[in-house]
Amino acid sequence: MTPALIALIVIALLVVVVVAKSVTIVPQAQAKVVERLGRYSRTLSPGLSLLVPFIDRVRATIDLREQVVSFPPQPVITSDNLQVGIDTVVYFQVTDPRLATYGIANYIQGMEQLTTTTLRNVVGGLNLEGALTGRDGINSQLREVLDGTTGPWGLRVARVEIKAIDPPPSIRDSMEKQMRADRDKRAIILQAEGARQSAITTAEGQKASAILSAEGKKQAAILEAEAERQSRILRAEGERAALFLQAQGQAKSIETVFQAIHDGKPDQGLLAYQYLQTLPQIAQGDANKMWIVPSEFSKALEGLAKLGGADGDGRSWMDVDASANGAGRPTAELDTSGWFESALPRAADQPEAKIELTSIADTAPAVPSPAMPDTASLARAAEHEAGRPTPGPDDAPPRS
Repeated sequence: MTPALIALIVIALLVVVVVAKSVTIVPQAQAKVVERLGRYSRTLSPGLSLLVPFIDRVRATIDLREQVVSFPPQPVITSDNLQVGIDTVVYFQVTDPRLATYGIANYIQGMEQLTTTTLRNVVGGLNLEGALTGRDGINSQLREVLDGTTGPWGLRVARVEIKAIDPPPSIRDSMEKQMRADRDKRAIILQAEGARQSAITTAEGQKASAILSAEGKKQAAILEAEAERQSRILRAEGERAALFLQAQGQAKSIETVFQAIHDGKPDQGLLAYQYLQTLPQIAQGDANKMWIVPSEFSKALEGLAKLGGADGDGRSWMDVDASANGAGRPTAELDTSGWFESALPRAADQPEAKIELTSIADTAPAVPSPAMPDTASLARAAEHEAGRPTPGPDDAPPRS
């Protein structure tokens, strides 16, 4: 191989090396920090870029995407002297590649140490219960401190989350017992509240039932009393109407008999015969030990004997001609159309028949019964019509 060929090959290799050193490609969401002769020159954006060979050098390639870093659990002592392990997760993004390269040697390690110290400061002022229940507050304080501190590093902290808080095993057992006791307490309280509510509801139901039952009994008693009152009123109305009709019938019967006696004009013999028929009825009765024969008894016997033919003519009263008393007088027919007509108003028109639940007093007007005629006065009137005086109270009957 000739020296000229060797020189040509060397020059070609040098050109290739120079071209390779002069051209660089930056991927999307990345940035490259370029130094020229050991000093910061510029930051290359995504795309094709040219460098000065052997003068410019790419110092670092920075990822511009949001990154997630999870730190291992860190021992932290709370204000009540309990040691807990807390592990955190930090979400951050590089905003300035130059500061991220020259501001801190290793921003991941620096962020981890900053998170640990800040976490101990924040949780150290809280007790265990506050640390367990105040995660949102701890996260906010950590993000503010980290974001303010990592700004000069060219970083932006988006979020800080506490992934887990692990208390000691003894504390976990105590917390489980406390949680179990609290749940048992709530269960007992809820059960007692349910029993109380059930008792109240049952009592209200019994009260309402008793009230309704009492109202029903009251209405039933009122209706029963009203029905009994109405029944008695109607029964009394029926009995009163029956008595009134019976009294009217008796009065009409006596009036008819009395009128018949006057129309027939009986003589002394008929009256004597009727008088003799009445004497056995006077002697009836177990309490009659002695009875007095009236003075008219002998006269009645004499009249009866004369009627039987004892006066010598041999004629009996059965043989005489019919008496002319009342002869030729037409017999008046009895008008019975109004005998059984009651003068009482209808039961439905009377105030007693109206059912009023608020009034129990009976205000029915009393209807007087018709007076019964005196039979003694009727007998004296009949004897007077016959021409025989009626014995007075001074006529003493002979004793037998």
